[in-house]
Amino acid sequence: MQPRLETEHLFKVFGRRPDEAVRRLRQGADREELRADGITAAVIDASFRVEAGEIFVVMGLSGSGKSTLLRMLNGLLESTAGSVRFDGQDLTELTARELRELRSKKISMVFQHFALFPHRSVRDNAAYGLAVQGVPRAERERRADEALALCGLAGWEDSWPDELSGGMQQRVGLARALATDADLLLMDESFSALDPLIRRDMQDQLLELQKTLKKTIVFITHDLNEAMRLGDRIAVMRDGRIVQTGTAEDILLRPANDYVASFIQDVDRARVLTAAAVMDTDVRGDEADCGCETASPDTPFTELCAISARLTHPVAVLGEGRALVGVVPRRRLVGFLGDEQGEPTACDDNGDKGGEKVIARA
Repeated sequence: MQPRLETEHLFKVFGRRPDEAVRRLRQGADREELRADGITAAVIDASFRVEAGEIFVVMGLSGSGKSTLLRMLNGLLESTAGSVRFDGQDLTELTARELRELRSKKISMVFQHFALFPHRSVRDNAAYGLAVQGVPRAERERRADEALALCGLAGWEDSWPDELSGGMQQRVGLARALATDADLLLMDESFSALDPLIRRDMQDQLLELQKTLKKTIVFITHDLNEAMRLGDRIAVMRDGRIVQTGTAEDILLRPANDYVASFIQDVDRARVLTAAAVMDTDVRGDEADCGCETASPDTPFTELCAISARLTHPVAVLGEGRALVGVVPRRRLVGFLGDEQGEPTACDDNGDKGGEKVIARA
């Protein structure tokens, strides 16, 4: 199945002789070598796919190249090398007019700092993209009001931006993107300027909207917890390169290198992991026969701990048709919280005639 969005070997170089810089990068030159020559390699050999209806998060520290990458996805920045394909169409081959047409109808962007027009009402701000398209006033106001209602702003249509809180202003920005019914939403650190509680509320709002709208979203953030919470898949960037792509559980449990491992060390694992990530799949098939409480593969880690606390044996994990797909011994719950996922260790016990015994499975 064709992905909604795909990049292949994408480069963005600022400075003199960018094509020569790309050649050097492909031959193994690093970012610092080019910087010594006055060249900035912002994005280096980036390749990834975004499926329809997926929230794909690109995360990294400041200067990692994530915002530059985002602006290449809709042609705001021209790539130095490589391709960006949207629904099979290579954006790098489009004319400036064709790109403007694409951005006005199929790709919307939600910025970090709201970007609202202070002299326009909330309704007119939400309808701005439709006005650019030439949609008649009655139609664009209707669609803008629908988008505002989706974002929890019904009743605020005739207000002015300065009458709204920061979180509400960001909702207007989101409504403006939704009103155009674009196939692809690009969100550039859209919640990072908000207070923590409002930021969490906006994350909840986005996830709730996604359940019904099923938009294809590329979301940029430097916040790992936000990435883990929102992303169906996550790409981690460092110094212009994508160093790992995978689900939150992939990145948390199988970091690709020391950089990713250090990046995730302070993540609250209990808020990310599910039963599928921690269960032992070496099962007999009769562990679920006792009639006790069970879990599903999607059961959150915290809920799994609560179930385990109520049982005297491992938690059975049941999949489709209530088939047993795994069990979760209590030791594995403790091990994953402490980043210790190996087998139980042996201990010496002079009172045991065998000289060694294995710690019993919980």
